[in-house]
Amino acid sequence: MVAQGRGGLEVNPPNRWLPVVGGVMMNMALGMFYGMSVFMLPLEREFGWTRAQTSWVTTIGLALIAVWYVIAGFIQDRRGPRPVAVIGGLLFSLGFFLASFTESLTTFYLTAGVIAGTGSGFGYVVPTSVGSKWFPDKRGLVIGLMVGGYGAGSGVFGPIALSLIERGGWRSTFQILSVVFLAMTMIGAFLLRNPPPGYVPPGWDPSKSRAAARGGADVHASEMVRTQTFWTLWAAYCLGTTAGTMVISQLVPFARYAGHSAAVAAFALTVGAIGSASGRVLSGWLSDYVGRLNTLRVMLLVSATAMPLLFLFRGNIVLFYLLLGVVYYCYGTQLSVYASTSADFYGTKYVGFNYGLLLLAWGVAAILGPFLGGRVYVATGEYRVAFFVAAGMSIAALATLFLAKNPHARAVAAARV
Repeated sequence: MVAQGRGGLEVNPPNRWLPVVGGVMMNMALGMFYGMSVFMLPLEREFGWTRAQTSWVTTIGLALIAVWYVIAGFIQDRRGPRPVAVIGGLLFSLGFFLASFTESLTTFYLTAGVIAGTGSGFGYVVPTSVGSKWFPDKRGLVIGLMVGGYGAGSGVFGPIALSLIERGGWRSTFQILSVVFLAMTMIGAFLLRNPPPGYVPPGWDPSKSRAAARGGADVHASEMVRTQTFWTLWAAYCLGTTAGTMVISQLVPFARYAGHSAAVAAFALTVGAIGSASGRVLSGWLSDYVGRLNTLRVMLLVSATAMPLLFLFRGNIVLFYLLLGVVYYCYGTQLSVYASTSADFYGTKYVGFNYGLLLLAWGVAAILGPFLGGRVYVATGEYRVAFFVAAGMSIAALATLFLAKNPHARAVAAARV
């Protein structure tokens, strides 16, 4: 592949799809953190722990993913992607391996929650940042593929883990997965590298791109956080994903509440994983053509409609799966398109740290959504209020997002004249 550098010199970078392969591999391994629930029942049976106690490991890990993403993004912007990816892969695999020696809740929280969550936060920042630099022409699609790998991880390795647990127990399953994830993340880290300075895809004309991704648009975080648009995006991201995590966190108990069998509830997790991964990829691709903000607005409106319908038609298994897939699709869309939006609006030079600050909105949602969902159910004894509150939060996110403005919209319009 031949590319034109800013100084007019031709460079020959490697195949730019190899970092995509590496990023998908990395994120599929790290995405098994979403599937940590497969270990809950075996641990509860062996140690007599409650679901509330074991579920804390997910809350701890998700919060740390958001926090470490910011720190790892800062390091990556200065030291490059590979060291950060290696650290992430090593810590995530180590967390799974050490979790196999669990004898107490504290150990479980420290290994599966703190260590694995930290590793996931370090590793997750790399594919998104690298992909946004290699593919300014297909940024939405490629970032969608990257984060889609994370969403698909639990759908791929969750059933494998369940089968391994039935055959050899949860301890050996943790150890086997740790080896698999170590191999995947190290290969992924090897393939993840930034493009040469000044890289532009052959034949790409930024002035004809729907997304405003152009050189010279790099914005430092200190300047970004002083803009209204950043905080508007942050608030909309938090509201929209809080609505999603509120529903998602209650999926299995909600399915049982709706009168479905344990098998139906278990398959709902697979439907959700497919929906989330599809939203990340397809909406990412769509946003390359219709615009980031337009895509987000439509998906928030769809989400606000689907959530009440999911509650109302919960007893019909076909509609239950269909509407559940739509809710997850809309949730996955946000995790993909906001990442592309950050790169479009604020450039790719500091994208690791800049998007990390925006991703903190999802970190807050990951804590707030499950808390609100559980509290509403305890207070009312049913899920009706939770679903309608979630729909209201999606509407609030939609209204907030109309205040966001693409800072490069005028430049793009002028370039097309």
